[in-house]
Amino acid sequence: MATQHSRAAARFMIAPAVLLLLGWMIVPLSMTLYFSFLRYNLLMPGMEEWTGFTNYRYFLTDPAFLNAIWNTLALVGGVLIITVIGGVLLALLLDQPFFGQGIVRILVIAPFFVMPKVNALVWKNMFMNPVNGLFGHLAKFLGMEPFDFLAQAPLASIIGIVSWQWLPFATLILLTALQSLDQEQLEAAEMDGAPWIARFIHIMLPHLSRAITVVILIQTIFLLSIFAEILVTTNGGPGSATTNLTFLVYVQSLLQFDVGGGSAGGVVAIILANIVAFFLMRMIGKNLDA
Repeated sequence: MATQHSRAAARFMIAPAVLLLLGWMIVPLSMTLYFSFLRYNLLMPGMEEWTGFTNYRYFLTDPAFLNAIWNTLALVGGVLIITVIGGVLLALLLDQPFFGQGIVRILVIAPFFVMPKVNALVWKNMFMNPVNGLFGHLAKFLGMEPFDFLAQAPLASIIGIVSWQWLPFATLILLTALQSLDQEQLEAAEMDGAPWIARFIHIMLPHLSRAITVVILIQTIFLLSIFAEILVTTNGGPGSATTNLTFLVYVQSLLQFDVGGGSAGGVVAIILANIVAFFLMRMIGKNLDA
């Protein structure tokens, strides 16, 4: 009886937070779904008209849609490759004892706490600017022509900017997993004459597989909605070279004032993100059960 009362009290106490969270999610989602079936342009107030699935048809057949899908996949895939490989290497490095280890760990994790817009502006103006940026001055010092990263390699530049911010997160998760590895296994393998690369492939990497899966899952969910870095660096350009799905929805909704089309794009983005999250959750579930 006491247990039932405790559970009832717990549900009662958590109910306001759950209801607030549901309202916070359901109300905007319901409005987006409703607007996606309307011809709703901000430049024509009072001219709203029910159009059914017309907005979806126009959005899905827009030539910019496939390009945005490709840019989204390239951005997510590029950042995941860099952060997972870089995170493993940094975790292995930080796991070794050396002088000032605590300070170095703090410095490595620090970029994750920088706001995305600030992060992008710092890279755009202080590093990648071909005239006043650090890389431009370094190229001139070496007698080379400065490279305009955001104009000549815009998508790769954004991948690098986002990777720099997410690398500490991957490093922290992987370092924590690495430190939970039983050192007796490594010592036994070393005593048997196994080289370091064999110990890494057959002992360390399998142990890190679950942590890598978690990193991929969490980062993918956030990377599908990357926006601030694109807005303050390339504004989706040159042309549509860096326009991902999230930025395309922004363009249609707030730059072209087509709320109906932008809402349809938002619904499509939500559906695609949930499909990706579903398969990732299945993957992480199988990995954790293994």
